[in-house]
Amino acid sequence: MAKYIEMIRIRFLMMLAYRTNYYSGILIYSINIGAYYFLWSAIYGDKGSIQSLSIGQMTTYIAVAWMARAFYFNNIDREIAMEIKEGKVAIEMIRPYNYLTMKMMQGLGEGIFRILFFSLPGMVIVYFLFPVSFSAHPLTWVYFLGSILLSFMINTQINLLTGIATFFLFNNAGLIRAKRVVIDLFSGLILPISFFPGWAQTVMDYLPFKGISYIPSMIFTEGFQGVQIWNGLMNQAVWVILLFLPIGMLWTLAKRQLIVQGG
Repeated sequence: MAKYIEMIRIRFLMMLAYRTNYYSGILIYSINIGAYYFLWSAIYGDKGSIQSLSIGQMTTYIAVAWMARAFYFNNIDREIAMEIKEGKVAIEMIRPYNYLTMKMMQGLGEGIFRILFFSLPGMVIVYFLFPVSFSAHPLTWVYFLGSILLSFMINTQINLLTGIATFFLFNNAGLIRAKRVVIDLFSGLILPISFFPGWAQTVMDYLPFKGISYIPSMIFTEGFQGVQIWNGLMNQAVWVILLFLPIGMLWTLAKRQLIVQGG
């Protein structure tokens, strides 16, 4: 376990070397949040709430969804694809650690850096610019922190699946781009799942995407109450467990037909 903790530390230090990029990213995310705030303000108009969310809750939802994205987002699928193309994966696979676990720990190190140097400063700035409200209930924060950890797991597992697909496709740049669009749309980042048509919400119940952004954002804004919180956390936990199955199966098949394209 010590070697995986060291990987988290190393990735954190690597990100720290390029922290200027994230300071500019705070500004970009703030602009995104501002654009969505004015858009939703126009949509709400004189309405007190839409789909049980007030304009204040919607503003908080938007801010939290984008700042939480900084934690769960990573590029390990691109890294895996690049290592396969360059032949580096052959060396990585004979080293004394599990390759996929190593990639997940690197993503966690990146996420810890982002939440400390991106999300927290960004939320402070957004708080003074827009009507964002923070819950005064300690349990809400506990549930939210547990939820974004699970959202990191789900997003990272999907990235692992996308990266492993390179073993079979050899060039999956298109799949990676499509995956990013699908996650941003169907995770609730752009539009809360409760705003989708009824049939679409039913479909979403059978997909893991809403566990990435929608559930943690709804918990933070207190759009979920009581049993809804536990159902949301349970939904995320179940998907974390289920996604290990296709990852294990695909990884076993991938190792059997490894073709090094470079190196």
